[in-house]
Parts: sequence; C-alpha cells; structure tokens
Amino acid sequence: MTEKLKYKTIWLSDIHLGFKDCRAEYLLDFLSRVECDTIYLVGDVVDLWAMKRTLFWPPSHYDVVRRLFHMANSGTRVVYIPGNHDEPFRDYTDNLFGPIEVKREAIYTTVTGKRLLMFHGDILDEHIQLSKWEDLIGDAAYDLLLFLNRWANFFRRRFGRHYWSLATYIKQRIPNARQVIDVFEEAAVREAKRRGLDGVICGHIHQPALKEIDGLLYCNDGDWIENCTVLGETAEGKMELLNWTERQTLLDSLHHDGEPASADILPLRRAG
Repeated sequence: MTEKLKYKTIWLSDIHLGFKDCRAEYLLDFLSRVECDTIYLVGDVVDLWAMKRTLFWPPSHYDVVRRLFHMANSGTRVVYIPGNHDEPFRDYTDNLFGPIEVKREAIYTTVTGKRLLMFHGDILDEHIQLSKWEDLIGDAAYDLLLFLNRWANFFRRRFGRHYWSLATYIKQRIPNARQVIDVFEEAAVREAKRRGLDGVICGHIHQPALKEIDGLLYCNDGDWIENCTVLGETAEGKMELLNWTERQTLLDSLHHDGEPASADILPLRRAG
C-alpha cells in the first residue's frame, strides 16, 4: 500500500463539480492518498453556472462531495470559502453546512507565523479592466481551449501518455493572458499588504503559483479543470504546490525562510 502524503493544511479551489471538464477522478485519487488537519476549499467547488446551462453530475462528482464530507466527519477540519461560480453559498457565511464551515474569507497563520489572507479572488476582477466585448471573446476562446484540451488528452490516453494541459500551454504563450495574470497577482498582493498581512492564498484565475511578490507570499492553488493542482503546508512549515495526474509532480516549494526548494517528481504511484 502506498504511504499517504501528510500535510498540516491543504488548499483546493476551482474544482467546478457539475462542469464536464472537471477532473474529478484525479482529485478523488489525491484525496484518497492524503492525510491533513485542515482543508480549505477556496471557491468554485460546485459550478452552478455550468449546471444552469446543462445538468451534468456523474458519479465521480458525487464521490468528491461524499469524500470531503467523510473527511470532515472523521476529524479533518473543512472550511469552504465560496467563489463566483458557487456564489449563492455565500448566503450561509459563518454557518455550518453539515460538518463543513462556510466563510466569506479567512486569515491563515502558517507554522512560522505568517498571516495569509484567504479569498477566492473574484473580488479583484475590477482590477482586470476588460470591455464587455473582450470579456465575451475571452469566454468563447476559453471554451475553445477546453474543447481542444479535452480532445488532445483523449488521444494522449489512447497512446498511453499522461495528462497534459494544452489549455495552460497555450494561455502562457498569449501576451494578453499573461498580462491579465500579472495584474491579478499584483492586485492580490496589494490587498494583503493593505490589510497588514504577509501574503495571500487564492484561486479564481486557474493559474497555480507559489512565489514572493514585493516581499509578500503569493499562493494560487490552481484548479481541477486545466492543471489539477493543490497547495499544501507541511508540519515543518514548508509550502508545496503539487500537480496531481497520472504523473504526480512537485511544481514549486518554498522553505519557511522564503528560499525556493527543489521541485521534482513525487515518490508516488505513476502511470506505467
């Protein structure tokens, strides 16, 4: 039996249950292989926007919800911070959803004493100034990217290759997309600085990152549509960003002193 990963805290966001491009199977595999004290769900766990268009709820999506509730009932603290795609759940802020706590936002204190602002990130959209026309083009282009991503990985599986995000590869090579990401990251750090905090943990833009910006820690735990990433803090206070598909990879890691640690393939099960 594979030894489980152990973390003090993990962060997941942008799972988009109810959306056809959600990679629920990879998330289920991760949740079955991790032990932690606390899980923060940082928004867009359920995609109510997608479900309004088309009702899509396969067994794997139900199993993710059931697994999270099982962990919450078994001693893991689970805190849910709704995002824009599951915004109606914000009406239940400071209440319990079964064993799961609902918060609008929260502040997390790391093992080493850093205080990090946690929110989904959609409150920063006002800083990304797009006209309605640009916004519509962006939505259509993103749908096309996900369509291409779906078929690219269909053929990769047929040839025994592991999952790879074509959508992310293309986005990172579009100058305007990179500019939007930079503006978002800078706005997130400014908000944390405005509140006198040491950094921020968020999601929303589907761009995983773990780095320092202007002396503050910026953490984006990514998503489970394109990247299949999760952020974790070890008991020793090291922050790690993992990619979890057939080939589990440590993307980035920061020691408690802010120095980068090595990134490598995790010593876990991999596709043959």
